[in-house]
Amino acid sequence: MSAPQVLLNDPNEYESEKASNSYLMAVVVIMFGLPLPIVNLIASVIFYVANRKAGHFVRWHCTQNLVAQVLTFFANAAGVYWTAGVVFGEREVTNTYIAYIMTLLLFNILEFIAAIYAAVRTRKGKHVSWWFFGPLTEVLVKG
Repeated sequence: MSAPQVLLNDPNEYESEKASNSYLMAVVVIMFGLPLPIVNLIASVIFYVANRKAGHFVRWHCTQNLVAQVLTFFANAAGVYWTAGVVFGEREVTNTYIAYIMTLLLFNILEFIAAIYAAVRTRKGKHVSWWFFGPLTEVLVKG
């Protein structure tokens, strides 16, 4: 059984703006709170809680952003912890560390680009479902 797509494809101006803001908030917080992964997660949780009673379109996109931020938080937290160990001399720089940090940078850049793209599209009232997070969001947000 599929979710009612009509609710996702026909938002009003206010809903489009709110859904877009969920992604824009993540982009802004990334720019200011990059070294601390928890900052983005806290901001996403606050935005989600503030909009959990909103229309389906807004709720869906706030949930997708929150799910993405949870995964990003754990990946970035591991990178920060590992980097702190390297900086403070508890660990050595290894090929595995370099590969993880490079992968993490690529993942963050792609997430940043995806968030900007989603913000622009949802502001226009278009539904954006990310490859991995979209199906999970469908399960979490029952229309």
